Order: sequence, then C-alpha cells, then structure tokens
Amino acid sequence: MVGETTKAKADEKGEMGMTDIIGNRTIPQLLMEMATLYPKKTFVVFEDQQEQTSSLTYEEFLDKVRRLARALQQYGIQKGDKVLLHLPNGIDFMISWFSVTSIGAVMVPTNVLSTAEEMAYLLEHSETKLVITEKEYVHKFTRFRDQLNGLFLARSEEHDYGVSLQNIIHDTEPLTAFPRLSSDDIASILYTSGTTSKPKGVLLTHANYIYVGEIMSKTLRMSPDDRVFIVLPMFHGNGQYYLAMPALTVGASIAIAERFSASRYFQQAKRLRATVGSLFAAPLKMILKKPYRSADAKHSLRLIIFAQSITREQLREFEQRYRVSLRQLYGMTETVGTPLINPLDGYYNNISMGRPTIGYRVMLVDENGHEVKDGEAGQIIVNGIPGRTIMKGYFHNEEATSSTIKDGWLYTGDVARKDPNDGFFYFVDRQKDMIRRAGENVAAGEVEEVINQCEGVFESAVIGVPDEIRDEAIHAFVIAKDGYDLSEQEIIDVCKQKLAKFKVPEAIHFVDEFPRTSVGKIQKHELKKFLYEKGAPKRK
Repeated sequence: MVGETTKAKADEKGEMGMTDIIGNRTIPQLLMEMATLYPKKTFVVFEDQQEQTSSLTYEEFLDKVRRLARALQQYGIQKGDKVLLHLPNGIDFMISWFSVTSIGAVMVPTNVLSTAEEMAYLLEHSETKLVITEKEYVHKFTRFRDQLNGLFLARSEEHDYGVSLQNIIHDTEPLTAFPRLSSDDIASILYTSGTTSKPKGVLLTHANYIYVGEIMSKTLRMSPDDRVFIVLPMFHGNGQYYLAMPALTVGASIAIAERFSASRYFQQAKRLRATVGSLFAAPLKMILKKPYRSADAKHSLRLIIFAQSITREQLREFEQRYRVSLRQLYGMTETVGTPLINPLDGYYNNISMGRPTIGYRVMLVDENGHEVKDGEAGQIIVNGIPGRTIMKGYFHNEEATSSTIKDGWLYTGDVARKDPNDGFFYFVDRQKDMIRRAGENVAAGEVEEVINQCEGVFESAVIGVPDEIRDEAIHAFVIAKDGYDLSEQEIIDVCKQKLAKFKVPEAIHFVDEFPRTSVGKIQKHELKKFLYEKGAPKRK
C-alpha cells in the first residue's frame, strides 16, 4: 500500500486525477470508424515463412470480421464467452481477434509453442467455449471436443475435429450490426508466463485497448502514413499494445511476419515497407550476431522500440549498422501501455528505461510503500485506473489482484533507480532476482552489467544458488562472442575490479545459449533447475 505521506503528497499536486480520453469507445467502433475513413487503404499485409504475401484493405478486413462474428454467434458464442486463439502470427489471428471482441466475447490468445498439458490448464482456467487453431495443433484440444462449442481450423480444409475457418468466413453472411458494447466490457485475457507458479490471466477491457492505442500513437508520433512491423508473437501484449492498436487508432497499416527471423528482419521490413518496429533485447542481439550485409541498412524503418537490457556498445553498433533510431521503453502486460520510454525528441539515454510517458505516473517505493529518494533503488509502481489505464485484474485470482493493485497503484515487482539529475529511470532487477548474500542484497542485473562489459562477452545471466553459509551463492552463465576463448578467472578478475567483494560471482558457467520465453526473456528458473538437478551445463 502506498504510504499515506506519499499519497497526500500526490493529492496536493493534483496528480491523482486523470482526464478520460477513452469515453465509451470500443474495439469494433474504432475499426468501423477507420474503415469508413480509409476503405480502400491496405490495413494489414502478411508475409509467411515462404515469403508469400497477402493483404486486406480496411473494408475487406471489416467484411471478414463481420462474417466470422456472425459465424461465432451461430456457434452459440455470446457476450462474455471465451474464445481461445492458438495461432501463429498472421491475418487469421487479426480477423479472429476483432471478430471475437466485436460481439462482446473474450479473446484468449495463447502461445503455439505451449504443450498439450499447458494448453489444458489455460483452456480449463479460462473457461473457453471455442478454439481457433491450425491443423498441426489440433491434438492439443481433441480431448476437450465434447465441451467446446466448436473448433475452427485456419489455413486448413475440413478436418475430423474441426471446420475450415476460411470456409466459414466465405460461406457466412456478414453481421449487419455489432451488438451494443461498453468500453468497460472485458475484451481479452492475456496469460503471463509462469515461472514458479501457473500463468495468471490478465483481464483487459475495450477501454484498455482504446487507451493504449491513443497513448502509444501519440508517444511514437504515428500517422496514417506509417506501417508498423510485427514480428514478435501476437499472443503477447507487445504487438497488440505497441503496434496494432496505435496503427488502427490513426488509420495506419500493419505488416506482420509469421515469425521473427534475425537474418531476414531488415529485408522483410524493406519488402513490407515498414516504418516502425518493436523488438526485445534478445532479438536485437540475435540480429547483431548475424553476418552484416550493407543492403540491410537500406529500409524504410524510422524507429524500433525495444525493452530489456543491452550494452552501450551493442546499441551503438546496431544504430550505426542499420541506420535506424532505437528507443528503450518499459512496460508489462499489466500496465497495458508503457509507463516509461525514452522520448523521440530531445535528450534520451537508451541505457535507461526512459522517463514517464504521457498518461502515466510512476513512483519508486520501499518495502513499506513509501517513496524512496532519487538515486535509491525502489519497486516501480504505476498509478492508473483498473480496466481503463491499467489492467482490470487477474481472472479468477482475487488474491493476486489485491496484492498487485493497491489504492490505484499497480505494483510491478521490478526494481529501478531514478537519476536525481535528469529524471531517467534505470532498471535494477526483478524483485525475485535480488540475491541475498551474507546479509547483503545483490542485484543480479548489476553483476550482469559488469560481466557484459568484459571483452569477449556477448551476454550473461546471473542467479542465486542456496548456500548454507552465505544464504545464496552467486553463479553467472556467460555466452562468449564468436572467436573468443574466455576463462572463468578472466571474468571474475574484472568483477573484482568493479564490484564490491560480496557481489563477485563464485562460479562462471559458459554456455552456447540461454533458455528463453517466446519473446526472448531469459528463463532463469530453468538455469537454476538445470544447475540444481544436473550440474552446470557445459559449452558444446
């Protein structure tokens, strides 16, 4: 809970109120508005893995949405019912997303890499009524066939366990009028990846989507001339929040690649005439590891936003190689938009997460909820209105909701410092990644930053390992740059020079790659599990 002194301070400044820029607008209303303004303009263009492209104008897209919306109703899907999308990136995902939400149903997008067991949990927890997927993933849902209203198959003909999505859209007459909805109605449930527990379902309203479209389009200076480039998985909030909704808000276009390819990224962007992209640090690093081609610097991208840590050297090399501006930001599924971002105009520092974005208030607090002094580490909390500017809550999890949203503040679990001179925020670590060593708190991110500065180090990940004497021992996993033969002692010596003694790792483990989530985040729990159960992984 935010301390009373902090809350009173905010009240005195008049900062607790927020102008409502959303009104009662909904996702289908926004789509219809833009289809009226730009009927013949390309809305979405898609490139598959064979580099074959397809596209739809605004009016063509709306027509398909109307047809699938009626089909969903004919299959008994009503307002509030959950429709699970188990689809790769593509136009089918987009049509399904907008069709489901246009009739007041709730979209539940999921990761196609999830196992059958993982999908069983998500399907049952979300109370899914209908599944839209592809033929190769049908086996994950066959045992639930009797409890589902239907199973639609994209990019497939009829199948024993489902019907063709394309045939349904083609054979169904378009819905003439969408049901009357409220901006406060739930539009989707986005499941966050679980590490030590089951995934939590983030409840998002139509207002959340309208809000993020308005905020991000202004923050990224989007116009109808822009074409955003989505390569990260669309079940994740990144593509929905930062690119698709802002593009729709201003009548821009959306380019989608079926999946991210480090070697093809800039050539795809050029072919699809993209202007704004979004990546994480891991994909940026993957691109840097590929052989450089001068042709990759010839593209139409004006901006790539990104999240997560990357070194100054890597930032400089990326911008110089590919001649595109980068801007680091900070956001999470629960915050909806990006509470922090480096500004497009004026001074910016991409080592930082940026400054507070329009529409958000950000504070750093101690364990008692009191604001810390500038320069001190504290948990990032974000002020907002549940269901409008931040998530509504967690589906069927009141305990997690109440511990995350307190007095209008969303507690992120991330630790940062605010520079007292320029007001930029710097990531320290996830609270759960803070290591307790001999009574001292050590931020894994601080140790990683030092290791990443070592010559020959491409990337590192630091974890705490239970230790009978010191509470936890510090272990670092390191990926070396190509052509470098590093030793454990070299890295430890650098750490001894730049870190307090209690922050120096006990052990360095060289690996070829890290276990990652679908959006490139390092799965440190997997590193710990591997270390505990099998010993440190060896380099190939």
